Amino acid sequence: MDFTPTEEQEAARELAARIFADLATHERLRAAGSGTDTELWKALCAAGLPGAVEETGLLGLVLLLEEQGRVTAQVPFAASCVYGILAVARHGTEEQRARLLPGLRDGTTVVTGAFPEPGAVTSRDGRLSGAVEWVPWLRDATHVLVPDGNGTLWLVRTEDAARVDPVELTAPWSAGRLVLDGAPGERLGDGDGDGDGAGGDGAGGAARADVLAAARVAFAGLQAGVCAGSLARAVEYTSVREQFGRPLSTHQAVQLRAADAHMDTEAIRVTAYEAAWRFDEGLDVTGAALTAAWWASEAGKRVVHAGQHLHGGMGADLDHPVHRHFLWGRQLDAYLGCGSELLAELGDLLAEGELS
Repeated sequence: MDFTPTEEQEAARELAARIFADLATHERLRAAGSGTDTELWKALCAAGLPGAVEETGLLGLVLLLEEQGRVTAQVPFAASCVYGILAVARHGTEEQRARLLPGLRDGTTVVTGAFPEPGAVTSRDGRLSGAVEWVPWLRDATHVLVPDGNGTLWLVRTEDAARVDPVELTAPWSAGRLVLDGAPGERLGDGDGDGDGAGGDGAGGAARADVLAAARVAFAGLQAGVCAGSLARAVEYTSVREQFGRPLSTHQAVQLRAADAHMDTEAIRVTAYEAAWRFDEGLDVTGAALTAAWWASEAGKRVVHAGQHLHGGMGADLDHPVHRHFLWGRQLDAYLGCGSELLAELGDLLAEGELS
């Protein structure tokens, strides 16, 4: 394994870091409230960063999402890249790639993913029915990627959905409740789309598993950035805040708490890197993606709690920048799934001998 970024990946990361640093400031995030920063999204797309993921792969996307997470920038970058660009590039037909990828690159097309429990959404004759209680960045999306009970992936235009109800989450992700009532869908990839997707484990399951693994890795990378940003703020604060005439950072208890948070953050990062590398190399990624998601969920909670606690009373200020990291960390924990659920899924795969 070699996680050293290529020149293209490093250049994209440096560019993303500059744009996020310039535009995702505390003042702008306060002004955005719970909505998306459309100016920042336009700047990222104008710089060609979503489109760069086609060349830099999932590992390149993880590097970009780390930079987003460091500043908790409110844009649908993760969702549109993993459920849109990567999904279409890997599983779309030649015609779909030619038609959809240009809009995904320039940001005029935004895709998010609604991956409920199997059977929650059914398809018949190319029309989908069911509901997904909350979908991140659904209010920004032009399309939503939805698997049916067979695992077949469908692109549904949000304007064709029966209803999109705004939902406020722990983090400001412009989420919504998706209600489908015979909504027309476009099957992603080859196939006539006329089958009944009421249940089962059809051939479409491989594509669903591929996109789900990529999503778990991408959002784990985002969590690595959120945790790194939270820890950086805590280190800065404890280095200048004094107690009994000494900086807080000189106290052993503070040092140990920060050290534990650093090790957790590195564990999230390295497991996300490994899973992304395996994905890009065409290796089996299922187990690595679950491992990265588990670390992001379990360790992520610990880190953002530590970041807030190390700020003392300031950590209780809802307007303090570190509080956003806390909210994002807890939201990513909820999105990836609790640790026990992820371990149970990983254990089932191990017991069935399906991991290499």
